[in-house]
Formats: sequence, structure tokens, C-alpha cells
Amino acid sequence: MAEAYIVEAVRTPVARRRGGLAAAHPADLGAHVLKALVQRSGIDPGAVEDVVFGCLDAVGPQAGDIARTSWLAAGLPEEVPGVTVDRQCGSSQQALHFAAQAVLSGTQDLVVAGGTQNMSQIPIAFASRRAAEPLGLTDGPYAGSEGWRARYGDQPVDQFHGAELIAAKWGISRREMEEFALRSHQRAVRAADEGRFARESVAYGEVTADEGPRRDTSLEKMAALAPVVEGGTLTAAVSSQVSDAAAALLLASEQAVRDHGLTPRARVHHLSVRGEDPIRMLSAPIPATAHALKKTGMTMDDIDLVEINEAFAPVVLAWLRETGADPEKVNVNGGAIALGHPLGATGARLMTTLLHELERTGGRYGLQTMCEGGGQANVTVIERL
Repeated sequence: MAEAYIVEAVRTPVARRRGGLAAAHPADLGAHVLKALVQRSGIDPGAVEDVVFGCLDAVGPQAGDIARTSWLAAGLPEEVPGVTVDRQCGSSQQALHFAAQAVLSGTQDLVVAGGTQNMSQIPIAFASRRAAEPLGLTDGPYAGSEGWRARYGDQPVDQFHGAELIAAKWGISRREMEEFALRSHQRAVRAADEGRFARESVAYGEVTADEGPRRDTSLEKMAALAPVVEGGTLTAAVSSQVSDAAAALLLASEQAVRDHGLTPRARVHHLSVRGEDPIRMLSAPIPATAHALKKTGMTMDDIDLVEINEAFAPVVLAWLRETGADPEKVNVNGGAIALGHPLGATGARLMTTLLHELERTGGRYGLQTMCEGGGQANVTVIERL
């Protein structure tokens, strides 16, 4: 049976909105991690057969197939193509899936997966709303669809609404969410202080460390914040941070490992993606994880570490309740509430962190999942070698 191996994984620091990476062209962010990937792995870049990147809001500097632009901006061979993927927040996790599937199918031997996003320059959902204003199309992607209205009516399709629905369905209190958010910051600060991110991150100019974790946050400060939606329970403190970053991974077949003298660091054990209610939107990691465990014959007890994107605190808290996962194995170095969520880059960032933390701790299996627009979730299981 064919195997797909992860050979290298690297990311930039994750910067806050209007922070140290705000002025960086998103293609230059992508180019930065691609150059580091080639240098660290020692591969002949001309042997790469495709570059698959995630990126949302593909307008302005993020338009024009930024996977290809990033590769060329890195000064790498023109004969190598690139393709950009949009599965919403899971875009670069899906990029990893496409790259691994190409290797597993035997059609390609050496593929790069990753993602890049500059949310300081292009705000979330810009492509679906503001970019369409000159065309007179300002109501988003669902309005006007007769089929959508027949099935879902005029219910709001909004991530904050979805997160509030999850909190209500699972009875998650604001206090519980804030306690979770505080742990995320504490874990991220500890990880930074202990140098856990040093191997996985490559500085971009003067930005040498993640900018999001807050050392001075507290439950008292969180409790003082107003809800994002009037009458709701969610605040900015329990939501992922708007961020800028890029990340990339190198996937190789057994043949490529032999031909290029590479050292595999992990084996892709499982890939899947599932969907559910697009109105609640953000709870799909629950059925997606159940599906992945059934397909692999594994249980959560077999998983040593989990990275699940902290889009909002109730997403992870509901997932923990339904899966019975040990919280001490989940987002051990903090998550997007502390570290940020640079949309199209987050999936690759999570996998980069998961791989390095498995190596640091000696764990065997790691699972990654994340909620995505449209009520979807990818699941990836890797085995450290």
C-alpha cells in the first residue's frame, strides 16, 4: 500500500491584525515559508510536482492563484505549478489532504501543501460582500438562491450565530468559555517561554514570535467585555483572533524519500472530511471525528495529541463533551483564541504545530480537525515516525 510522508513543516509567527506582518504581501509570506521548506528539507525544488495552498478572500494581493505567485515570489523554478484551495477555514488542511491524496494515488511523488493569509489587508468575508458591491451584489452568497431558501429559509448564515447556537445546544456558559479562553492564553505563553515553537517557526523580518498570546489577561478582564451580539454570550475574548501568517509542509512518497534521501517525520494515517448543519455551521468536527475514528478503528484513547481550531470556545467545548477526549491532550500549546486564526493558513499551522509537538513529547498519533464555513470539518490523523 502506498504511503504519504510528511518530511518538513514550517510556519511564520502568527501576527495580530495591524501587527508586525500587516504590511507584508501575502505572497511574500507564502514565499518565506516555501524558501524555508526547501532549505530545511534540502530538496531540489525543481522536483516538486505541485504546490497546493489554502487562501480565502482571493481578491487584490490574494487573487491570481496565490500558491503559484508565492512559489514564484520565492524565486523557485517556473516549471513547478500551483493551485489555490478554498474550503473556508479548513483551506490549508484541505490543501494537505489534496497533496497527500496525490501522493497516495501514485500520480505525484513530491508535493507542497500550505496556506497564506493577510487579514490586516483583506478583512474576513471581503470577497463575498464588499468586493461584489460594484456589481450591485451585496447580500452575500446565499441570498437569491431559490434552492437555498427552500431548504434553509432566511436563517442567518453567520459564524457568530452558529457559535451561539452551539453554546445554547450544549448548555455552555459564558464563564466556562472564558475559563477555556484563559487556559488557551496560559498554554500559549508557557509554550513560547519553553521554546516549544522555536523549531517550527521561522522569523519574518523583525517578527520573531507569535504576537497573539496575552500574558496579562484574566477572567475579570474577560467578564468586563460586551457580547459581540446583543443578548448573546460570545465576546471577543472567547473568539479566535484576526491574524496574518503562512505555513507550508512537504509531502513525499516512498519513491521520493529514496530518490532524494529524505527523512520522513510522520506518516499520513487518515484523511476525511464531513459536513452537517450549515446554519449551526461550526459543530461539524463532532461527526467528522466520529467518522474518522470509525474508519480507522481507533478511539480517542489511541490519540496522543489533538489540534482542533479554536474558532470560538464553544466549538471545542462541545467537541470535548461529545468525544470524551482528554482536555490535557487537546491544544496543549494553546489555540487560535491565543495564537490567532489566519484563515487560509491555519490548517497548515495546526499540522505544523501538531507534528513538532508529537516529536517533542514522543507521542505516536496526532489528530487535527477544524470547523469550516458551510458546516464542514476535515480530519487528519498522522503517525509520528
